[in-house]
Amino acid sequence: MSNKSGNAYGLTTLIPIRAGTPAKCPEGMEGQTYAACLRYQLQDMSWVSLNSPMAKVPNTYLCRFYILEDVYYEGKPAALEHLKSNYLVFTANLHGELRPWLEGLWRAIQPEISALLQNCYGFETVHDSESFVAYIEECQLETTFYFNGSTDEPLDVQLKSLYLKQEFSKFVYENQGKTTAQLQAAFAEFVKRTQPENTAGPTWRAGAYELDNVTGAGEA
Repeated sequence: MSNKSGNAYGLTTLIPIRAGTPAKCPEGMEGQTYAACLRYQLQDMSWVSLNSPMAKVPNTYLCRFYILEDVYYEGKPAALEHLKSNYLVFTANLHGELRPWLEGLWRAIQPEISALLQNCYGFETVHDSESFVAYIEECQLETTFYFNGSTDEPLDVQLKSLYLKQEFSKFVYENQGKTTAQLQAAFAEFVKRTQPENTAGPTWRAGAYELDNVTGAGEA
């Protein structure tokens, strides 16, 4: 089925960016176009890794923002075409249904997402989560291609699994050559420390992709 693969939902949106120059733009970008100001915001706000605002949005497998200025001409038999405006491309793979996820996005990072989308046509109609969902759905394209290669479980379950995998590898390395009794005692301490059944923490932080500082809430 389009837009879905198992429990994963693929969102792809093309949001038209306003033409002209905004009255207010980030400091140092005065007089630049809406597209230029938006590009500056995406670069300056560090929308990557665990510092990304999207790391606060529940059940987000992955997400990307970028600006599409035009389509490439690939030669015949393709036709030469051009876009009428620049577009903010917003794509995401998420767990569950789209509407609850968009509502959660609005609750989690409304100021940050509004700062981006104020550069786009029609966003002045968005005042709450309901109008935000309608706005994104209006810009949505059908998705049949997924980048998500996860286990199809909710994000908190997958983050906990990543954490346990990493910690168990360290446990095996640190306990080489110990006696059976020592291993049993060490493993009991490992279970107590890692809390395998507790997905709230300790766990892998959303957005983290390096081994340093990846542990989230609940770590002693």
